[in-house]
Amino acid sequence: MDVVTSLQNLVAMIKNLDELIVAAQSQVRKKMVLVNGIDAHSLEAASKAADLGLVDVIVTGDQQQIEQICGELEIPTNTFQCINAKTEDEAAGLALELIAEGKANCIMKGLISTDKYMRALLNKELGMIGSKGLLSHVTVVENRNYHKLLFVSDVAIIPYPDLKQKTVMISYLIETANKFGIDLPKVALIAATEQVLPSIPACVEAAMLSKMADRGQITGALVDGPMALDVAIDEESARIKKISSPVAGDADCLLFPNIDAGNVFYKLSTKLCESNQAAVVVGARVPAVLSSRGDSVQTKLNSIALAALLSS
Repeated sequence: MDVVTSLQNLVAMIKNLDELIVAAQSQVRKKMVLVNGIDAHSLEAASKAADLGLVDVIVTGDQQQIEQICGELEIPTNTFQCINAKTEDEAAGLALELIAEGKANCIMKGLISTDKYMRALLNKELGMIGSKGLLSHVTVVENRNYHKLLFVSDVAIIPYPDLKQKTVMISYLIETANKFGIDLPKVALIAATEQVLPSIPACVEAAMLSKMADRGQITGALVDGPMALDVAIDEESARIKKISSPVAGDADCLLFPNIDAGNVFYKLSTKLCESNQAAVVVGARVPAVLSSRGDSVQTKLNSIALAALLSS
Protein backbone atom coordinates (compact mmCIF):
# COMPACT_ATOMS: atom_id res chain seq x y z
CA MET A 1 0.00 0.00 0.00
CA ASP A 2 1.51 3.36 -1.03
CA VAL A 3 1.63 6.40 1.26
CA VAL A 4 -1.20 8.25 -0.52
CA THR A 5 -3.56 5.28 -0.25
CA SER A 6 -2.61 4.82 3.40
CA LEU A 7 -3.43 8.46 4.18
CA GLN A 8 -6.73 8.26 2.32
CA ASN A 9 -7.73 5.25 4.38
CA LEU A 10 -6.78 7.10 7.56
CA VAL A 11 -9.01 10.06 6.65
CA ALA A 12 -11.87 7.63 6.01
CA MET A 13 -11.60 6.09 9.49
CA ILE A 14 -11.49 8.88 12.06
CA LYS A 15 -12.43 7.33 15.40
CA ASN A 16 -11.25 9.96 17.87
CA LEU A 17 -10.06 13.55 17.93
CA ASP A 18 -6.38 12.61 17.93
CA GLU A 19 -7.04 10.89 14.60
CA LEU A 20 -8.89 14.02 13.46
CA ILE A 21 -5.69 16.03 13.88
CA VAL A 22 -3.67 13.40 12.00
CA ALA A 23 -6.28 13.33 9.23
CA ALA A 24 -6.14 17.11 8.90
CA GLN A 25 -2.34 16.91 8.74
CA SER A 26 -2.60 14.46 5.83
CA GLN A 27 -4.44 16.99 3.66
CA VAL A 28 -3.06 19.93 1.74
CA ARG A 29 -2.16 22.54 4.33
CA LYS A 30 -4.96 25.10 4.62
CA LYS A 31 -4.88 28.83 5.30
CA MET A 32 -6.77 30.18 8.30
CA VAL A 33 -7.45 33.77 9.28
CA LEU A 34 -7.69 34.50 13.00
CA VAL A 35 -9.97 37.50 13.58
CA ASN A 36 -8.63 40.02 16.09
CA GLY A 37 -6.19 37.47 17.48
CA ILE A 38 -5.04 39.50 20.45
CA ASP A 39 -5.74 36.90 23.16
CA ALA A 40 -3.29 34.31 24.44
CA HIS A 41 -5.60 31.26 24.15
CA SER A 42 -6.35 31.80 20.47
CA LEU A 43 -2.77 32.60 19.55
CA GLU A 44 -1.48 29.56 21.45
CA ALA A 45 -3.97 27.25 19.71
CA ALA A 46 -3.22 28.79 16.31
CA SER A 47 0.51 28.43 16.94
CA LYS A 48 0.14 24.75 17.79
CA ALA A 49 -2.01 24.23 14.68
CA ALA A 50 0.67 25.87 12.56
CA ASP A 51 3.43 23.80 14.19
CA LEU A 52 1.45 20.61 13.48
CA GLY A 53 1.11 21.56 9.82
CA LEU A 54 -2.68 21.92 9.92
CA VAL A 55 -2.84 25.52 8.73
CA ASP A 56 -0.86 28.58 7.80
CA VAL A 57 -2.21 31.39 9.96
CA ILE A 58 -2.98 35.00 9.13
CA VAL A 59 -3.83 37.12 12.17
CA THR A 60 -5.75 40.39 11.99
CA GLY A 61 -5.60 42.77 14.95
CA ASP A 62 -3.34 45.20 16.75
CA GLN A 63 0.09 44.06 15.61
CA GLN A 64 1.87 45.48 18.66
CA GLN A 65 -0.41 43.50 21.01
CA ILE A 66 -0.03 40.35 18.92
CA GLU A 67 3.76 40.61 19.01
CA GLN A 68 3.73 41.27 22.76
CA ILE A 69 1.58 38.19 23.50
CA CYS A 70 3.65 36.04 21.16
CA GLY A 71 6.74 37.16 23.04
CA GLU A 72 5.16 36.20 26.37
CA LEU A 73 4.18 32.79 24.98
CA GLU A 74 7.58 32.35 23.29
CA ILE A 75 5.93 31.99 19.90
CA PRO A 76 8.38 32.86 17.08
CA THR A 77 7.41 36.06 15.29
CA ASN A 78 7.44 34.32 11.89
CA THR A 79 4.74 31.83 12.95
CA PHE A 80 1.97 34.13 11.73
CA GLN A 81 1.38 36.65 9.00
CA CYS A 82 0.03 39.70 10.81
CA ILE A 83 -2.30 42.31 9.31
CA ASN A 84 -2.62 45.35 11.53
CA ALA A 85 -6.12 46.45 12.54
CA LYS A 86 -7.08 49.01 15.16
CA THR A 87 -10.60 47.79 16.00
CA GLU A 88 -12.64 44.59 16.10
CA ASP A 89 -14.69 45.76 13.13
CA GLU A 90 -11.59 46.51 11.07
CA ALA A 91 -10.08 43.14 12.00
CA ALA A 92 -13.27 41.36 10.91
CA GLY A 93 -13.48 43.36 7.68
CA LEU A 94 -9.91 42.52 6.71
CA ALA A 95 -10.52 38.85 7.46
CA LEU A 96 -13.62 38.83 5.26
CA GLU A 97 -11.68 40.36 2.40
CA LEU A 98 -9.16 37.53 2.62
CA ILE A 99 -11.98 34.97 2.46
CA ALA A 100 -13.64 36.76 -0.47
CA GLU A 101 -10.35 36.86 -2.37
CA GLY A 102 -9.78 33.14 -1.80
CA LYS A 103 -6.71 33.75 0.36
CA ALA A 104 -8.03 31.76 3.36
CA ASN A 105 -9.90 28.43 3.62
CA CYS A 106 -11.26 28.85 7.14
CA ILE A 107 -11.75 31.49 9.79
CA MET A 108 -11.42 31.60 13.58
CA LYS A 109 -12.83 33.90 16.25
CA GLY A 110 -10.25 35.66 18.38
CA LEU A 111 -10.97 38.42 20.90
CA ILE A 112 -14.08 39.72 19.18
CA SER A 113 -17.67 39.67 20.36
CA THR A 114 -19.72 36.76 19.05
CA ASP A 115 -22.31 39.20 17.67
CA LYS A 116 -19.73 40.99 15.52
CA TYR A 117 -18.15 37.72 14.44
CA MET A 118 -21.52 36.28 13.39
CA ARG A 119 -22.48 39.48 11.58
CA ALA A 120 -19.27 39.13 9.59
CA LEU A 121 -20.16 35.56 8.64
CA LEU A 122 -23.63 36.74 7.58
CA ASN A 123 -22.22 39.35 5.20
CA LYS A 124 -24.25 39.02 1.98
CA GLU A 125 -22.28 41.59 -0.01
CA LEU A 126 -19.17 39.40 0.11
CA GLY A 127 -21.17 36.22 -0.42
CA MET A 128 -20.31 34.65 2.92
CA ILE A 129 -23.53 32.63 3.20
CA GLY A 130 -23.42 29.15 1.65
CA SER A 131 -25.92 27.64 -0.78
CA LYS A 132 -28.29 26.40 1.95
CA GLY A 133 -28.74 29.87 3.40
CA LEU A 134 -28.35 28.82 7.03
CA LEU A 135 -25.53 28.93 9.55
CA SER A 136 -25.47 26.26 12.21
CA HIS A 137 -23.07 24.91 14.80
CA VAL A 138 -21.75 21.35 14.77
CA THR A 139 -19.85 19.88 17.70
CA VAL A 140 -17.88 16.63 17.68
CA VAL A 141 -17.79 15.07 21.15
CA GLU A 142 -15.36 12.41 22.31
CA ASN A 143 -16.74 11.12 25.61
CA ARG A 144 -14.94 8.24 27.27
CA ASN A 145 -18.33 6.95 28.47
CA TYR A 146 -19.60 6.47 24.91
CA HIS A 147 -18.26 3.96 22.41
CA LYS A 148 -17.74 6.35 19.50
CA LEU A 149 -17.72 10.00 18.50
CA LEU A 150 -20.95 11.99 18.70
CA PHE A 151 -21.89 14.74 16.25
CA VAL A 152 -24.15 17.32 17.89
CA SER A 153 -26.23 20.30 16.75
CA ASP A 154 -27.01 23.09 17.60
CA VAL A 155 -25.46 24.31 20.84
CA ALA A 156 -24.55 27.89 19.96
CA ILE A 157 -26.24 29.55 16.99
CA ILE A 158 -29.93 28.82 16.34
CA PRO A 159 -32.07 29.34 19.46
CA TYR A 160 -35.30 27.62 18.42
CA PRO A 161 -35.00 26.09 14.94
CA ASP A 162 -38.15 25.46 12.93
CA LEU A 163 -38.84 22.33 10.91
CA LYS A 164 -37.19 23.66 7.74
CA GLN A 165 -34.08 24.72 9.63
CA LYS A 166 -33.88 21.32 11.30
CA THR A 167 -33.79 19.57 7.91
CA VAL A 168 -30.76 21.70 6.97
CA MET A 169 -29.13 21.08 10.35
CA ILE A 170 -29.55 17.33 9.83
CA SER A 171 -27.83 17.65 6.44
CA TYR A 172 -24.88 19.42 8.09
CA LEU A 173 -24.60 16.64 10.68
CA ILE A 174 -24.63 14.04 7.92
CA GLU A 175 -21.99 15.87 5.88
CA THR A 176 -19.71 16.23 8.90
CA ALA A 177 -20.10 12.56 9.84
CA ASN A 178 -19.34 11.62 6.23
CA LYS A 179 -16.02 13.46 6.51
CA PHE A 180 -15.15 11.13 9.38
CA GLY A 181 -15.82 8.09 7.22
CA ILE A 182 -19.36 7.34 8.44
CA ASP A 183 -21.28 6.59 5.25
CA LEU A 184 -24.75 6.18 6.79
CA PRO A 185 -24.82 8.01 10.13
CA LYS A 186 -27.53 7.29 12.68
CA VAL A 187 -29.32 10.52 13.60
CA ALA A 188 -31.35 10.70 16.82
CA LEU A 189 -33.92 13.50 17.06
CA ILE A 190 -33.77 14.38 20.73
CA ALA A 191 -36.85 15.22 22.81
CA ALA A 192 -38.03 14.61 26.38
CA THR A 193 -39.81 11.38 25.46
CA GLU A 194 -40.23 8.83 22.69
CA GLN A 195 -43.98 9.39 22.65
CA VAL A 196 -45.43 11.70 20.02
CA LEU A 197 -47.16 14.15 22.35
CA PRO A 198 -49.01 17.03 20.66
CA SER A 199 -48.33 19.19 23.72
CA ILE A 200 -44.55 19.01 23.12
CA PRO A 201 -43.55 20.62 19.79
CA ALA A 202 -40.14 18.91 19.80
CA CYS A 203 -41.86 15.51 19.79
CA VAL A 204 -44.18 16.47 16.94
CA GLU A 205 -41.41 17.92 14.76
CA ALA A 206 -39.15 14.94 15.44
CA ALA A 207 -41.91 12.59 14.31
CA MET A 208 -42.38 14.65 11.14
CA LEU A 209 -38.65 14.63 10.38
CA SER A 210 -38.52 10.88 10.96
CA LYS A 211 -41.39 10.35 8.51
CA MET A 212 -39.70 12.67 5.99
CA ALA A 213 -36.63 10.43 6.18
CA ASP A 214 -38.81 7.34 5.70
CA ARG A 215 -40.20 8.87 2.50
CA GLY A 216 -36.85 9.95 1.07
CA GLN A 217 -37.14 13.68 1.79
CA ILE A 218 -34.08 13.38 4.03
CA THR A 219 -31.40 11.07 2.66
CA GLY A 220 -27.96 9.77 3.55
CA ALA A 221 -28.74 8.73 7.12
CA LEU A 222 -30.91 6.61 9.40
CA VAL A 223 -33.11 9.17 11.14
CA ASP A 224 -35.39 8.41 14.08
CA GLY A 225 -37.29 10.30 16.73
CA PRO A 226 -38.59 11.61 18.95
CA MET A 227 -36.04 9.97 21.19
CA ALA A 228 -34.99 10.76 24.75
CA LEU A 229 -31.25 11.15 25.20
CA ASP A 230 -30.89 7.98 27.26
CA VAL A 231 -32.52 5.89 24.53
CA ALA A 232 -30.35 7.49 21.85
CA ILE A 233 -27.04 6.64 23.50
CA ASP A 234 -27.71 3.71 25.84
CA GLU A 235 -28.68 0.23 24.59
CA GLU A 236 -29.96 -0.86 27.99
CA SER A 237 -32.34 2.10 28.23
CA ALA A 238 -33.66 1.36 24.75
CA ARG A 239 -34.16 -2.29 25.67
CA ILE A 240 -35.96 -1.49 28.94
CA LYS A 241 -38.25 0.98 27.16
CA LYS A 242 -38.81 -1.55 24.35
CA ILE A 243 -37.66 0.88 21.64
CA SER A 244 -36.77 -1.05 18.50
CA SER A 245 -34.71 1.16 16.21
CA PRO A 246 -31.31 0.95 14.46
CA VAL A 247 -30.56 4.37 15.95
CA ALA A 248 -31.46 3.65 19.58
CA GLY A 249 -28.43 3.07 21.77
CA ASP A 250 -26.02 3.62 18.88
CA ALA A 251 -26.57 7.17 17.62
CA ASP A 252 -23.81 8.93 15.70
CA CYS A 253 -25.61 12.27 15.57
CA LEU A 254 -27.82 14.11 18.05
CA LEU A 255 -30.15 16.86 16.83
CA PHE A 256 -31.33 18.83 19.84
CA PRO A 257 -34.71 20.58 19.69
CA ASN A 258 -33.37 23.94 20.85
CA ILE A 259 -30.28 25.76 22.06
CA ASP A 260 -31.26 25.32 25.71
CA ALA A 261 -30.96 21.54 25.55
CA GLY A 262 -27.97 21.57 23.20
CA ASN A 263 -25.93 24.09 25.17
CA VAL A 264 -26.56 22.34 28.48
CA PHE A 265 -25.40 19.06 26.90
CA TYR A 266 -22.26 20.76 25.55
CA LYS A 267 -21.31 22.37 28.89
CA LEU A 268 -22.14 19.19 30.82
CA SER A 269 -19.95 17.15 28.48
CA THR A 270 -17.10 19.61 28.87
CA LYS A 271 -17.17 20.38 32.57
CA LEU A 272 -18.50 17.23 34.28
CA CYS A 273 -17.58 14.52 31.76
CA GLU A 274 -14.30 16.19 30.71
CA SER A 275 -15.05 15.28 27.11
CA ASN A 276 -12.67 16.15 24.31
CA GLN A 277 -14.47 18.30 21.76
CA ALA A 278 -14.21 20.14 18.46
CA ALA A 279 -16.72 22.60 17.05
CA VAL A 280 -17.29 24.80 14.02
CA VAL A 281 -19.96 26.95 12.43
CA VAL A 282 -21.01 25.43 9.13
CA GLY A 283 -23.09 26.81 6.27
CA ALA A 284 -20.87 29.82 5.60
CA ARG A 285 -18.55 30.14 2.63
CA VAL A 286 -15.81 28.58 4.76
CA PRO A 287 -15.85 26.66 8.06
CA ALA A 288 -15.68 28.99 11.05
CA VAL A 289 -14.23 28.22 14.46
CA LEU A 290 -16.45 29.74 17.15
CA SER A 291 -14.97 28.88 20.52
CA SER A 292 -16.37 29.73 23.91
CA ARG A 293 -14.17 31.89 26.13
CA GLY A 294 -14.21 28.97 28.57
CA ASP A 295 -12.93 26.46 26.01
CA SER A 296 -9.45 25.03 26.50
CA VAL A 297 -6.53 25.47 24.11
CA GLN A 298 -6.95 21.79 23.20
CA THR A 299 -10.61 22.29 22.24
CA LYS A 300 -9.61 25.25 20.07
CA LEU A 301 -6.85 23.19 18.45
CA ASN A 302 -9.32 20.35 17.78
CA SER A 303 -11.71 22.87 16.27
CA ILE A 304 -9.05 24.24 13.94
CA ALA A 305 -8.36 20.66 12.80
CA LEU A 306 -12.08 20.15 12.19
CA ALA A 307 -12.31 23.38 10.19
CA ALA A 308 -9.29 22.33 8.13
CA LEU A 309 -10.85 18.92 7.46
CA LEU A 310 -14.16 20.43 6.37
CA SER A 311 -12.67 23.21 4.23
CA SER A 312 -12.31 22.85 0.49
